[in-house]
Amino acid sequence: MATAALDRADTLDAEALIFDMGRRARAAAAVLAATPTARKAEALRHAAAALRATQADILAANAEDVAKGKANGLTAALLDRLTLDPARLEGVAKGLEAVAALPDPAGEVIDERTRPNGLILRRVRVPLGVVGIIYESRPNVTADAGALSMMAGNACILRGGSEAIASSRAIHKALVTGLEQAGLPADAIQLVPVTDRAAVGAMLGAAGLIDIIVPRGGKGLVARVQAEAKVPVLAHLDGLCHTYIDGAADAEMALTLAVNAKMRRTGICGATETLLIDRAFADPRPILSALIDKGCELRGSDEVRALDPRILCADEADWDTEYLDAILSVAFVDGVDAAMAHIAQHGSHHTDAIVTEDAETAATFLNGVDSAIVMWNASTQFADGGEFGLGAEIGISTGRLHARGPVALEGLTTYKWQVIGTGQARA
Repeated sequence: MATAALDRADTLDAEALIFDMGRRARAAAAVLAATPTARKAEALRHAAAALRATQADILAANAEDVAKGKANGLTAALLDRLTLDPARLEGVAKGLEAVAALPDPAGEVIDERTRPNGLILRRVRVPLGVVGIIYESRPNVTADAGALSMMAGNACILRGGSEAIASSRAIHKALVTGLEQAGLPADAIQLVPVTDRAAVGAMLGAAGLIDIIVPRGGKGLVARVQAEAKVPVLAHLDGLCHTYIDGAADAEMALTLAVNAKMRRTGICGATETLLIDRAFADPRPILSALIDKGCELRGSDEVRALDPRILCADEADWDTEYLDAILSVAFVDGVDAAMAHIAQHGSHHTDAIVTEDAETAATFLNGVDSAIVMWNASTQFADGGEFGLGAEIGISTGRLHARGPVALEGLTTYKWQVIGTGQARA
């Protein structure tokens, strides 16, 4: 009884906290919606300068988070996502400056037409309002999400994971410095000050205060958000990415892309998790050997294992597993149609790639695979907003509504209709 009452009290406290943050964010969003592009960009440039000026403090905070993560048994992939160093932090600062230099979508006229009765109809981009972002062990998301939301004219409420709380607080402090130096409200980018999971539940139920929720994290977090949210959600559940090596693939290119797509960074959502190889491809053994030599554990059928005794046996669960580690499932298929059928059955509509010199086969793959990102002769590791020229991304959406693929400034806007008349009255 006492425990239930305590849990209820925690929930009430979380609801009150999120209500207050949402109320202040709503007021800040109204200011941002009317803020000129140059002033928003100025805030981000000041924030980048503040990140550089406080590098020592941020890295010290991050070292504290990493030490706790190691003590708590975080996996190597999660520790990699969590860790900052001077080069990565400089990348975060440059990311803020890149967002500041992007065209501002707010106010853009998407299309305009004149009706026979003389009415002029325009669709104009406008900010979403208040964006809630729930994320786990990536402290750089604090900067990326805050910058993109604000530049698109939105206020945001950031709820980072407990494993990165010290890093997130230090980065958030730099963002607030940038806002204040540009004369914008500090409430435009807010960080939930507690790590209690009740705050997540309060955000998911904050309809009317938060306009959209963006989860960035593991399958458990995203599944919970999608199941419980009373607010629209922009997310992807899994990054079950495939690379298909067609029979007409260039052997050297296929080897380079297969290794890069898996091993460049194994813990990101754009990492290839299944390698599909056309039985007509000349000799897959150098590719499999290169992956193993790079430290990748391969799992395949008896047919695949016959090519290298170091390959382990795959089971049915492997084709549906996002490893986020140096593990790769490998299967042979009969041509592009079979590859697309495998992807349709086991993929997550995130990112899938074909390696081939046959343009017709490539077109079949590009048009036939129903994923947010489909690639030809490129590594799936390019599934990233920065690499798409978007400055940064708030997340990757695998849904079919509103936005798909890397979501950046344009994906953080909606539109409204403006109707201009000269006195027309409807009969």
